[in-house]
Amino acid sequence: MASHTVVPEPAEYPDPATTDHITYNPSFVELRELSADDEVTTEYGSPSYVSEYRSRSADATANAVDDDFGDADYDVFDRGVEWVNDPNNDVVCVDRVVGRHAETSYVCRLYLPAEYGRIALSWAKLLEPAHGQPPEFVTVQLPDATADPQIRVHPEHGVTTVLGSDYTGEAKKSFLRLFMHRAKRQGGLGLHAGSKRVTLADGDDTRDVGQLFLGLSGTGKSTLTSHGLWLDDPEGVEMIQDDVCALLPSGTVTGSEGGGLYVKTIGLDASEQPELHRAATNESAVLENVAVDDDGTVHFDEPRYGRNARATIRRDQLESSADDIDLDRVDQVFFITRNPLMPPIARLSTEQAAIAFMLGESVETSAGDPSRVGESIRVVGTNPFIVGSEGEEGNRFRDLIADLDIECYVINTGAVGTDDPIDVGVEETVAVLEGAARNRIEWGYNDDLGLTVPSSVPGIDIGQFSVADRVDDFEAARDALRDDRRDYLDRFADLDDEIRNAMY
Repeated sequence: MASHTVVPEPAEYPDPATTDHITYNPSFVELRELSADDEVTTEYGSPSYVSEYRSRSADATANAVDDDFGDADYDVFDRGVEWVNDPNNDVVCVDRVVGRHAETSYVCRLYLPAEYGRIALSWAKLLEPAHGQPPEFVTVQLPDATADPQIRVHPEHGVTTVLGSDYTGEAKKSFLRLFMHRAKRQGGLGLHAGSKRVTLADGDDTRDVGQLFLGLSGTGKSTLTSHGLWLDDPEGVEMIQDDVCALLPSGTVTGSEGGGLYVKTIGLDASEQPELHRAATNESAVLENVAVDDDGTVHFDEPRYGRNARATIRRDQLESSADDIDLDRVDQVFFITRNPLMPPIARLSTEQAAIAFMLGESVETSAGDPSRVGESIRVVGTNPFIVGSEGEEGNRFRDLIADLDIECYVINTGAVGTDDPIDVGVEETVAVLEGAARNRIEWGYNDDLGLTVPSSVPGIDIGQFSVADRVDDFEAARDALRDDRRDYLDRFADLDDEIRNAMY
């Protein structure tokens, strides 16, 4: 193996434009042809594939900032470089750009075996062409290299090597992880979040409200980001970004993916999510681990290959998709939770918002650990791709929202209560989001919860969602939750005490 005194830089990988055994930037049609033997063509004319790995291999992933790398770790990079350079290998190389903003735009280069062209096809449809610029991030993905996945990331050099996994999400997140890391190095913060612009009537004019939604994959982030709130012209909603953004000190929220979205399809409903469903049933989509019969019939609700079935869909198939992927400013941040001891919406102080960021309370989904689907979990920033100190991320988030005077909320998209639970449906969620955007919610401090909660929300009976009324021995449950939250925050030595002391 090569010496480990020098980690390869992106420029040190072979030039795909002048290397005979590398097919450089093939078209979508050509990428699809490379995986023709693995394709089932759907009734919509789109390709569908089944991968061996159906979620990210988080436990097999390590990075050089947070983990102590030894020879075995550096050997992973070496294997990637040697494979790409071997003239006996049939290599496909695709360049794309993550981000458009001058401060957070990076050329990404993906190398992989030609027989796995389907991975490049899906990934390439998420981003935009690079037009010949040199790469700043490089990923080599070799699905057949090992029996058990090994994924190694060197953030400072911008390189990732994926051995042993054929899951498209590994390629996608390899670049978005580095996009978020670079944003933090610039004084901002990378966020696993969707962004949207809500345009509302304001007298004879209109005003825009910029919103961010932080949530784990599969908890409703894509649905809420793309939902039109049932507004009529001249009011409306534009989806800016679906998955990963960067909040800069200026207040601008820069986007990452300009070509498409990588959405979950289990539960995709034509009546509740018409735009996403329409895009997923367009011939431009790429389906992964979706139940598709030999004759092409698609069954979105059938978990034939697990519950992390996905579709890469194109932005140009979404009527609500904006032309831009950057939000000039953000006014409101919403943390999505499924904690039954939380109301449909609560307004947070700056320090409480930092706590919500650190807690990242949700439920496990099939995108993370399929063996634990439905379990209560906590992930800082609802972002499993953080590189570096998680406590410092919480401090940075607190500082940014304070400096930028951003309103923060936590919304429950699951059920309220444990003994007499009541579901928070789409109608209720839309009502609280629209009420927050219009500033029409009446608020009051709730001593039981230690939070500011609605006393009135236009369009719904908010009183039926009283947490204390739907939990037997509520005080014991609340105190146990607070103690558990405090114990959790104690893990983060770098987190400021004024954030810890704002516990709710």
